[in-house]
Amino acid sequence: MEVTISCTVNGHDHSVTTDDHRPLLDVLREDLKLTGTKYGCGEGQCGACSVLVDGKRVFSCITKIGEVDKKQITTIEGLGKGDVLHPVQQAFLDENAFQCGYCTSGMIMAATAMLSDKPTPTEQDIREGMNGNLCRCCSYTRILSAVQRAAASMREVKP
Repeated sequence: MEVTISCTVNGHDHSVTTDDHRPLLDVLREDLKLTGTKYGCGEGQCGACSVLVDGKRVFSCITKIGEVDKKQITTIEGLGKGDVLHPVQQAFLDENAFQCGYCTSGMIMAATAMLSDKPTPTEQDIREGMNGNLCRCCSYTRILSAVQRAAASMREVKP
């Protein structure tokens, strides 16, 4: 059924008229031209499509657009402020926590959501929080280091 959905994406209000069962990923990439969120498996199993909806990680390939009406959505494009990277983005860069880069936006979004809930995570917390995001290049050790670095950096900034 075609409906009009209103939501805020990366701080900007949007209205989209489309089938309410259409995947959020398709709307982000095709209608809003936000291509940083990647299509991986299409089944919510790899995490490449991770975005934040009201601050919580969701797999946008299996989230229907009708489920995000009147919600706040953050994609990888919305994390940084101008030319300043978000601390998680900066930590991934500093730790060289990627090879091919395909999973990177999803990893960063998952880490951002996890650190919002657990600002002082243990290694086990990070492993559990990042569960659901796969890296085909097996950069997991560097990803773990990047999340630890981001957590430390974000704690330094807090008053």
